[in-house]
Amino acid sequence: MLLSLHWGQIALLLCVLYCGLSLLFAELYMLGGDCINGARPGHLIDYFFFSVQTLATIGYGVMHPVGDYANCLVSFEAFCGLLAFSLMTGLLFAKFSIPNARVLFSNKVVMGRRDGKPALMFRMANARGNHILEAHVNLTLNRCEPIEGDPDYRRFHRLPLVVSDTPLFVLTFLATHIIDESSPLYGIPLEEMKAGGYNFTLTLIGLDALVSQTVHARWNYDASQIAWDHRFVDTLFRQPDGSFVLDYTHFHEVVPYLSGSGSSNQNVEP
Repeated sequence: MLLSLHWGQIALLLCVLYCGLSLLFAELYMLGGDCINGARPGHLIDYFFFSVQTLATIGYGVMHPVGDYANCLVSFEAFCGLLAFSLMTGLLFAKFSIPNARVLFSNKVVMGRRDGKPALMFRMANARGNHILEAHVNLTLNRCEPIEGDPDYRRFHRLPLVVSDTPLFVLTFLATHIIDESSPLYGIPLEEMKAGGYNFTLTLIGLDALVSQTVHARWNYDASQIAWDHRFVDTLFRQPDGSFVLDYTHFHEVVPYLSGSGSSNQNVEP
């Protein structure tokens, strides 16, 4: 659970735990009366800063424990500090070492055409500086199919893709499902998809080329995000010198299927 937090959330959590633990021991020191030499009696702030120094094993020497109660408490707090720093180091290392897929998914789905047949298309792109090897893409449909005794029963259907594997995911990839007689979407209009709570889950799993670890990404779409009879705006453009430029400025944009000129080169990778 902690590894799923963002870096800012982890930093805030560690700061709160550190201050909270220091404050807890500061209050315990105050219960011992005048047991910290150099600390003003009754001033929580002095005991708090002494607790911070002890927890971090700094020990400036200006304030020091007096008596068995304070020395035992200092020993226990020092042990807690060592344990906390060990756990903190392990958490940060584990968070840092987790490879991030960083796959950019289009925020819309298009119902276009492929080889003269209607097709549902999802666009994704590799936003990393390195490649994803042996990438495999899956598309799953989740919709409401009432059964006896359960009108809200939902069933999952794996939707086959024209191309579901690519040995090298570098630029963009267009996941395409052909809607033919064998497809669960055959003959179903958009309004029925919306009413039936159609939900699509697109997943990608592959191997990070830099650290040789498995990475994965997932994105969910509902029927309200389908652009009917549209296509994605092209992102790959040929320059006068014959080279190609990939522009993600209009990555999420769609246009009606017959608008624009030229063929769609949105599927950079097969």
